[in-house]
Amino acid sequence: MLSKIQSLGCRGIGGYAVSVECYVSNGLPGFDMVGLPDMAVKEARERVRSAIKNNGMKFPVSRMTVNLAPADTRKAGTIYDLPVLLGILCATGELKQPPATAAFFGELSLAGEVRGVPGALPMALAAVRLGVTELYVPAENAAEAAFAEELTVYPVKNVAQLIAHLRGEERIAPTSPPETGRQDVFPLDFADVKAQENVKRALEVAAAGGHNVLLVGPPGAGKSMLAKRLPSILPAMDRGEMLQTTEIHSVMGLTGGEHPVVTQRPFRAPHHTVSYVAMAGGGTNLKPGEMSLAHNGILFLDELPEFAREVLETMRQPLEDGCVTISRAAGSVTYPSRFMLVCAMNPCKCGWYGHPSGRCRCSEADVRRYHARISGPLLDRMDLIVEVPALEFEALKGKPSGESSAAVRARVDAARAVQRARFGADGPESNAHMGPRELTECCRLSPACETLMRGAFDRMGLTARSYDRILRVARTIADLEGAAEIGPTHLAEAIQYRTYDLNAGLDG
Repeated sequence: MLSKIQSLGCRGIGGYAVSVECYVSNGLPGFDMVGLPDMAVKEARERVRSAIKNNGMKFPVSRMTVNLAPADTRKAGTIYDLPVLLGILCATGELKQPPATAAFFGELSLAGEVRGVPGALPMALAAVRLGVTELYVPAENAAEAAFAEELTVYPVKNVAQLIAHLRGEERIAPTSPPETGRQDVFPLDFADVKAQENVKRALEVAAAGGHNVLLVGPPGAGKSMLAKRLPSILPAMDRGEMLQTTEIHSVMGLTGGEHPVVTQRPFRAPHHTVSYVAMAGGGTNLKPGEMSLAHNGILFLDELPEFAREVLETMRQPLEDGCVTISRAAGSVTYPSRFMLVCAMNPCKCGWYGHPSGRCRCSEADVRRYHARISGPLLDRMDLIVEVPALEFEALKGKPSGESSAAVRARVDAARAVQRARFGADGPESNAHMGPRELTECCRLSPACETLMRGAFDRMGLTARSYDRILRVARTIADLEGAAEIGPTHLAEAIQYRTYDLNAGLDG
């Protein structure tokens, strides 16, 4: 007999339909799987055989052929265990054929328990597009899949429970979509940081406009401490951003029963030994890298010059386009990678160049060689370059007296609301992503501002890219103050965020 079970597959962060066709016929016993299965899919034969026997059913002593259609697309992972088992039971008459509007996926244990798999949300979203109305998934993935909505999601714990449900003996209660209310409780707060008010102001501007920022200062000045508190002042994600972010984390297996949906903006901080494949993505199954895992959040690179040059250069194109395309012989996948790049570095190899104590022993050539590890084009993509000075004893001995993250976040939210109203639903997400048309319309300069900008352009040797970035930052500063037009004070503050001279280690 022939049976056909609807299932799903995942490529990149996009799901697609997979039809599991099972044919049981007379002949020498055998179990063949076709349709470009990888080794994990082929090993489903033993898991399915054991699960059927351990749940009191008879495994057919016949010739069985399982086809995973479309047959020209490579299938990977353990997600087809459950539909293969159902296909065999339907082909042998143990179960009735499920309707075409029902889909199944999940990994099986030898005892018949259904284990979670990566990529549940992308496959659930694909199921909605394909007209599936009932989705049977591992209980561990149920809340995540239910976030797709427009689906009845059934959490399956084991094979016996699913068979009882399909036979109408004991129904499985469907899962409700998870709660995604904003969580304003952050373990780290800006109120913990002593002094460094100029850096806090720069990070507030960066958060309000989604700008990239580079922090330069000696060891122990608070660069990492400040960067790790930046997520606490970022605006909350909307549903669309949660879907995008959760899809990426889902295919990497970073979601689960306790955290089915990513509700807070990601903060990724890879070590400087990270490879360019881990940063951009790739591997056998073209998995997303750190740049995509930081989508809608922050990618923090501490000790920036210590990263391999090829790793840093992989970020240049995604910083402009907001996506990264991974092309290999096996195919090509595009992942979203719209993130805030936050970097920290010392002014020299030892970290103390320019410090009043005179403890630095680096020569000018050593300093220039250290900074040469960072290419000019990458530096040009930094919207703000901020000096983080070493703290004096008087600042350290007292208690922190700065604003809390909640107070700063309120101003950031207000500025982002202005940007959403300005650009509309189809426009850029924030000022940092304004294109040429938005720059022309929203960043007009008065005669006084033009004079100021002309002087900065000639004196600082700005490029066209850095000119546009100064305008974007100035627009954000104006939004924080509720100003309709960019004024000289807004532009002057934006310019001073690019005056730090990395070659001299001093403000120029």
